[in-house]
Amino acid sequence: MTAQIRHDWSIEEVEQLLNLPFNDLLYRAQTLHREYFDPNRIQVSTLLSIKTGACPEDCGYCSQSARNSTDLEPERLLPVDEVLASAQAAKAQGATRFCMGAAWRNPTDTNLRKVADMVRAVKDMGMETCLTLGMLTREQARSLKEAGLDYYNHNLDTSPEFYGEVITTRTYEDRLQTLDHVRQAGLNVCSGGILGMGESRRDRASMLCQLSNLPSHPESVPINLLVQVEGTPLFGAEALDPLEFVRTVAAARIMMPRSHVRLSAGRTEMSDELQALCFLAGANSLFYGERLLTTDNPETDRDKALFQRLGLSMEQHVETEKPPQGRACYRV
Repeated sequence: MTAQIRHDWSIEEVEQLLNLPFNDLLYRAQTLHREYFDPNRIQVSTLLSIKTGACPEDCGYCSQSARNSTDLEPERLLPVDEVLASAQAAKAQGATRFCMGAAWRNPTDTNLRKVADMVRAVKDMGMETCLTLGMLTREQARSLKEAGLDYYNHNLDTSPEFYGEVITTRTYEDRLQTLDHVRQAGLNVCSGGILGMGESRRDRASMLCQLSNLPSHPESVPINLLVQVEGTPLFGAEALDPLEFVRTVAAARIMMPRSHVRLSAGRTEMSDELQALCFLAGANSLFYGERLLTTDNPETDRDKALFQRLGLSMEQHVETEKPPQGRACYRV
């Protein structure tokens, strides 16, 4: 029986999910995963920083914040030809989606036009496109849709309750508003969070409620493990129990069964065995390539070897039909 797609999860219900015996939780997640996806196929994306550093935000995890004392040197927006060379290399390695990130609070209209040219050029190569540029106005989201953009990433990062411990320069409502602008423009939504920032299990449950209770579930849900960067406020945070990370992936799969759940930042700190557990828990997407914006990522040869050991194959085509989803029930 196909599971009901819900948009009315409570924090208490999600805590109950996360408190299940580990084997029961993974069995439930894997069983549901098989209703909607080939369990042995992985969607692969590559992420490039097209404008690095000097961001005015104060995100406590971020090496690119101008407020954090890291060794990162700011860089200007990359020229289109360099972006295309990176996209071509990603495509040759098997990636089907090319994601471009810029360290802005929000893009100017001038910069947005330059990025739109990048989107058109990458689309002409036959790849899906994704951007993460910070906050967007409704008009900016529409202009990116007109340029042919497929996905827009804007993470919630954590729960509303814990958010102020990590970021003070933009509000949680700002993030939800950008997601609404993206959805209203007809773009696919990519939104998830970061684990291991000192949040509680209840915070993780609350974050998943925020995502699953959106009017439509995000098509892509990245689950990041904090990458500790020296010079950032969260450097030295207590490491998250790896099995807690797996539990969160499993809950995301159960709550958003039609979404791709992506292993994102932090995979260099994960063993092959931990990643295999995440795939069993319902993760079916990852970032591919040696660099994620400014932090390291596993080498492509290591990922290919892992896929071979696990009998996993990379998605070769893009599904364009999007099934209808239910009514919103917000918990802010």
